Amino acid sequence: MKNRLNGVFKIAAVVVTGALSTAAIGQSGSLRSEYPELAGLNNAFDVTQAEIFDAMAGINSDPATEEARSELRMELDMMANMDMHEMMSRNAGQGGQMDMSTPMAGPYGESEIEARVELYGLLQTDHSDTDAEQAFVNSEALTRHSARVLQHGRSFERAVWDIFASPSMNIFQKRIAVDEAIEEYRTSDPRHAVSLTPKSSELYLAHPYANGLTSAFPRLSGLMWTNQWLQLASLEAIIIGQVDPQFAGSVPTTLERYRSKLGSDTGMTMFPPPSEMPSAPAIAPQLYSQAPQAAIIIDNLNMLEAALADIIAYPDVDDRETVIDEVAEWYISDELYLVDTMDYLLNALRGGIFNQGGPAIGELGQSERNRSRSAMEMQHSMIMTAPN
Repeated sequence: MKNRLNGVFKIAAVVVTGALSTAAIGQSGSLRSEYPELAGLNNAFDVTQAEIFDAMAGINSDPATEEARSELRMELDMMANMDMHEMMSRNAGQGGQMDMSTPMAGPYGESEIEARVELYGLLQTDHSDTDAEQAFVNSEALTRHSARVLQHGRSFERAVWDIFASPSMNIFQKRIAVDEAIEEYRTSDPRHAVSLTPKSSELYLAHPYANGLTSAFPRLSGLMWTNQWLQLASLEAIIIGQVDPQFAGSVPTTLERYRSKLGSDTGMTMFPPPSEMPSAPAIAPQLYSQAPQAAIIIDNLNMLEAALADIIAYPDVDDRETVIDEVAEWYISDELYLVDTMDYLLNALRGGIFNQGGPAIGELGQSERNRSRSAMEMQHSMIMTAPN
């Protein structure tokens, strides 16, 4: 895995996302001025996520992992052909959900552990705004198109964080500013903007390469979802402190919870990281309440990120770059794999708040659900041949 600590970029950066220049972005820098630790972590998240993609790709291309890849591919192909009853029986035989405080041993053993240690180091390091902005376009695992989609999405997310962190606007002015940021996001680079309409959760839960990330790289999936959790949870803590003064000053609590979930450099922790991808309605309900379209964009971006991670992690995929670009197009499309608002909310909450990392502020000591998502409904259906 390349070492960004030395500041070496693999390719020349292509800055494609125009600066969001509306009044909304007049507040640029508000997150850094009000919550400098959080702003620094957001930069580290971008750099680390690009490195997660590259670390998985590197391990998958290592001749030393050929036998492990072959065995994993057979296992994943078998899981893809299971019906619901077989999947439930398999989960029951494994004792249901695992204790996520002890990371599951992945098929790549020390290779994944070494990658997790280096990624942990990146999270503890300061990264410039430029490093963060160019992280995805410098990833060798991503295609140019998919990298630009993620890069443009991060620009939008930074705008939203700056708006809600700003002390100079009230909550109503912030809603207007977010609407302006959404318009700028959609019009400044429409070729690389995800849809404003919720996408079906099956688009990443049941695509042909689903389970690639969690099966091949359980430690890295936990790290990725822990970072996504803090991004949503921190925004929730900021917003709820503004709409309800009794919760003001809650960001340090959220940061403390993040550090507990992050655990050691190898992933060992007394507190479980998310076992499901965090979603805005579950982890940041105030964001959805104040800016529902922004929440949908962020969730679509996170689902795209998870789907891309599955494809990159899946062993021995034919023409992987074409598959990556095709999936990116599905999330950009305003016609394919769409769901209505109620289905979006139900799908987001079906994963369970506890399984998605728990609330940003309140307490939730154990899962509020009796069964995992997989035990309830997960069944690999090849929806890709029949778009909605």
